[in-house]
Amino acid sequence: MSAFQSLFLPVIAGLILLTVGFNLRDRNIGVLMMWIGTLGMIGIMCWKILEKLN
Repeated sequence: MSAFQSLFLPVIAGLILLTVGFNLRDRNIGVLMMWIGTLGMIGIMCWKILEKLN
């Protein structure tokens, strides 16, 4: 698996969680999915920033 694919798949998974969670936002599971998706996207961004700094 290339470096692009190893970053692309978690980004797509986070975006799918955000999308599905937003559609289910009136239920608790939808809010949880949005939280997981948001934290996943922030985590990926922090990981890439720290990777560039080292």
